[in-house]
Amino acid sequence: MKKVVIIDDEPIIVQGLSKGIEWDKYGCEVVGTAGDGVEGKRVIEELHPDILFLDICMPQMDGLTMIAGLKSEHSDMQIAILTGFRDFEYAQKAINLGVCRFLLKPSNMDEIDEAITHMVEMSNKAKGPDGSAVEGEALEEKTADNFIVRNALNYIEEHYNEKILLSDVADKVYVSQWHLSKLLNKETEKNFSEILNSVRIKKAAELLKDPSKRISDVAEEVGFLDVAHFSRVFKKVKGISANEYRNHTK
Repeated sequence: MKKVVIIDDEPIIVQGLSKGIEWDKYGCEVVGTAGDGVEGKRVIEELHPDILFLDICMPQMDGLTMIAGLKSEHSDMQIAILTGFRDFEYAQKAINLGVCRFLLKPSNMDEIDEAITHMVEMSNKAKGPDGSAVEGEALEEKTADNFIVRNALNYIEEHYNEKILLSDVADKVYVSQWHLSKLLNKETEKNFSEILNSVRIKKAAELLKDPSKRISDVAEEVGFLDVAHFSRVFKKVKGISANEYRNHTK
């Protein structure tokens, strides 16, 4: 039996899909539901569904980023979007990330029937004979991976001066720490700490051009709580001390 999860903040939609469809005839079973993205992510991680019906217009959720995270980490999961969001460009981006069907609310039973039938077929074909992703799935996974890495790097750029951990960034892009670490290393050949330090030192180098700022102030401004640690990292990244760098840029 194919495992199905339904995530929507409208209880009537969840109830209608989970109870109003004869899932047995498709060889499927609804194993879990959720009413928001956070709970939905937990349910997905716990149950590893084959098929997912997902509302992308829920509070405190970036729909495209969640889709990318799911397809990046669970490339063979078949996803159908449920939404009242009538935007062709948005739909196109979702499809490029690997969404099977984009269903506008309210959807009729013929559309839902076609979507389920298609997703079951795609789920059966999702893996090649040797267990590897088939060509279409591999391309979608690469698109999703790139989307995730770009969003993760953007988040680091925007929050570099805060106390952020790999787990914080992973939560924002809807993947596990392990998976995000693998993607970042593959794309940048650096680990999370090296990427964060690189961004912080780049910002520090700009701030050091202002002679009125003390090195300790610069260190704190870019997110280092310990000036000695800042000094070690700065020299490792730039090859010279912060003070030497300041003197060379006068």
